[in-house]
Amino acid sequence: MYGLKQEPYAWYTKIDNYFTMLGFSKSEVDAKPYHIVVEGKLLIIVLYVNDLILTGDEKHINISNKIFQENSMKDLELMHYFLGMEV
Repeated sequence: MYGLKQEPYAWYTKIDNYFTMLGFSKSEVDAKPYHIVVEGKLLIIVLYVNDLILTGDEKHINISNKIFQENSMKDLELMHYFLGMEV
């Protein structure tokens, strides 16, 4: 799929369907952030191009391992920079 015009749309459709299947809801304002409440704790995933940014309770961020394994992705660990800004 890489290099095709349809690749970004196909990727977004696949990941959108996957997050919806897991019970995540899309933001009402923007299509990129997804959120879910697990045991009273909020977990937010932001999709930026082909990167995922996860934030929330550390206990529930472990869901990322399942996401990475099922979608052939790798975990880059803690984020230090985003769009040229230090986090």
